[in-house]
Amino acid sequence: MRLRLSFIATLLSLVAPVAQADEGNGLAVTDPGVLRALETHGTHGLGLAQLLDPARSIPIPSDALFALPAMTPVRAALDDAFTRYLADHQSRQPRVSIGVGPGHDVQLFDKAMLTSPDTRFVLAGIVNRMDRAYVAPDTCGEIRLIYRLTRMAAGTTPPRLPMTLNLVLHAKDPADTSVTCADLAGRWLNSASFTETGAALADRLLKRDGPLATITAAQIDRIETNLQIAHRPKSDAQEFRTDYLQKVFRFDASAKQFREVPMENQIDRDRLLADAALGHAFQEWLLAPANLRAFDRGTVLIPEKFLATSSLASTPVGFAPSALQPEFGLMESKGRGVFSERDVIAALERAVAQGGPFENIRSPAGFARRLNDITCGGCHQIRGIGGFHFPGADTLADQSQGTVPSSPHFIGDQPRRRDIVMAIRDGKVPDFSRGFSDRPQARGNNELAGSPLLDGWGATCYRPKPKGVADKSFASWTCAEGLACQQVGADASSAIGMCFVK
Repeated sequence: MRLRLSFIATLLSLVAPVAQADEGNGLAVTDPGVLRALETHGTHGLGLAQLLDPARSIPIPSDALFALPAMTPVRAALDDAFTRYLADHQSRQPRVSIGVGPGHDVQLFDKAMLTSPDTRFVLAGIVNRMDRAYVAPDTCGEIRLIYRLTRMAAGTTPPRLPMTLNLVLHAKDPADTSVTCADLAGRWLNSASFTETGAALADRLLKRDGPLATITAAQIDRIETNLQIAHRPKSDAQEFRTDYLQKVFRFDASAKQFREVPMENQIDRDRLLADAALGHAFQEWLLAPANLRAFDRGTVLIPEKFLATSSLASTPVGFAPSALQPEFGLMESKGRGVFSERDVIAALERAVAQGGPFENIRSPAGFARRLNDITCGGCHQIRGIGGFHFPGADTLADQSQGTVPSSPHFIGDQPRRRDIVMAIRDGKVPDFSRGFSDRPQARGNNELAGSPLLDGWGATCYRPKPKGVADKSFASWTCAEGLACQQVGADASSAIGMCFVK
């Protein structure tokens, strides 16, 4: 365990300079002082309670937040998820104790903190996701306000709890003709040159021509929650493992409440394997040439009838398929599965013949990896910081302590996102495609070359078998000069490794 933590700390120390250099790209607000000022701004505060209940002017504790009529279904769904998780654990491992606090083998998240008067959700980051404009072009993509559950009482340790709540807004109101997608993209990119700090920068971001000026409660689309539901410390009898529960709640304007909905592209593996007809329908849908091409590009939108309403992502996971990466289980194995290698190969050949070569998926192994990569849970298992892609800035701590507000996955994807926002600003057709979560696209090569995010020390890479044929999906995952792709962990058969000194 000490070795793993030491490795993670070293890797993050190498990624941190890249993150700091990238914070000024105009696509995220991560400075603690600016976030504090934005949350409590007198005329346009971006506190969670103010946006959910515009009549309020100050932040409110969690018990009052979940008492809001709009939030009662969220609380009920999370309570139900805890009940199900506990029942499932006790049925599978009746001899392993689970509960709140260090006296248990598995330590459960104290859900009382969700509705405690001593906690509240603090604004921990703002992220531009106009790269998602392919989902709903008329809203110009999304803006995400990320809040971290935090203890407010003095002297509590740790003050920040392992839960984030993302308030996802349409980047703009389609009915607002005063600003276009190109205008909004330009505002965000221009903010990279702002020289103000703290409250002064918050004021400028909120000014009439600032990137945050158009944000209102009317743009709220959904809430996304991610919390560390259970933690299993390493001991002589068990391996270290942490489970993260994710859910999505869309705002129902007619009921004025957030309703639990299927998660985008979160494939319901268990239901597809249990229902042969549903599994066959999913196979036919995904292997259709147009859908398979969108799947390769990372822009596929899977119909809700195939999706789950929650995800349980676990860390740590290996680089090869494992029981903790369930979507790999959709590939046929021992006579069970939705997709066979033969069907995937035939579908790839058919799609390529009709529309040209694919960029990412060029083999059954690439197809299987994308099955995991495209889901919420699978993506959060890859290059996250303990299950989160954006843990957020600690806005209440002594700033001399420093924070790492974003994961290697987030930082590695920034060149792609910026490229898309620049295209929107310039009136060009954006390329919305993306690579695999653990290997950025070639479009970021010049910026990321030699870093742990692409091909430098600690980067994800491909280990072809001696005298074997290289897998075309991963053949380009090489290491920079002086480094070699080496085995990580005990699985010597894994084709995926990390770049280390030869």
